[in-house]
Amino acid sequence: MSTISLLGLPFVVALEMIAILGYLGIHVLKREIIFIDIALAQVAAAGAIVAHLAFAAHGDSVIGYACALGATLIAAAFYALVRQRAIRIPLEAVIGVTYAVAAALALFLVGIAPGGHIHIQQMLAGSILWATPKDVVVCAVVFAAAGLCLCVFRKPLAAISDDYEGAVREGMNSAAWDFLFYALVGVVITVAVRIAGVVIVFAFLIIPATLSAIFARGWGMRLVITWIAGAVATGLGLLFAERFDFSVGPSIALFLGAGLVFAGSLRQLRVTKVATAAGALVVVVALFVWLLRPL
Repeated sequence: MSTISLLGLPFVVALEMIAILGYLGIHVLKREIIFIDIALAQVAAAGAIVAHLAFAAHGDSVIGYACALGATLIAAAFYALVRQRAIRIPLEAVIGVTYAVAAALALFLVGIAPGGHIHIQQMLAGSILWATPKDVVVCAVVFAAAGLCLCVFRKPLAAISDDYEGAVREGMNSAAWDFLFYALVGVVITVAVRIAGVVIVFAFLIIPATLSAIFARGWGMRLVITWIAGAVATGLGLLFAERFDFSVGPSIALFLGAGLVFAGSLRQLRVTKVATAAGALVVVVALFVWLLRPL
């Protein structure tokens, strides 16, 4: 089997995830809710296991998706209300507590659900290497719908992400906009984690957005950097995993992390942005040539 036929669909699915998760990641960093991804993924997993217990539904079934999504929407409403009312409790702490409770519930349900361990393994590792045309279509439809909502309501969502207190002083309905944002994150996470697993999704959400923050402040430039970094690291990670028979998720996360360390180190050394970009280009080309060379 050729490299293109093996890695083509996984790469397309990954690009779809990068497109939406990269943008959401910039919001997440500005809102300082880094672990929202893991928490919502764990909530969705608990919902999927409940569907398995109550309706004997598999994770990829409509009922399984509906229960997972319903659980994440409940969590989204909870986060929106807590941020507005619990002034003395950081939202990140609430997210951490949610993750702990959802993880405990999922582990309990795994113990009583036949084959429940499969849901946990699927959530952690995913199966992006075995992505199908159906996965490509599902991701395209769901992510495009979420992206359209983010585009239409980008101004109020960005205002709250940039300055929550200022948005509240101006009379914005912060709870409603927060619910919309967390609901969109929940929808994207529910679909993405089912296909790719927590490792890749969390890496796509946080690392490219963090890398972009090193070089830019404006939303447009940060988004461009996020997409380029994610696409390049995904390509290198897939080639590395294919050549050395390594797990795809850790491979992609490894190259994303290495790119962040490389860029951060150059910036700390006061290297100019142009020189940093040139150095990154040389390294990337060299890595691609090395990974594509005949065995």
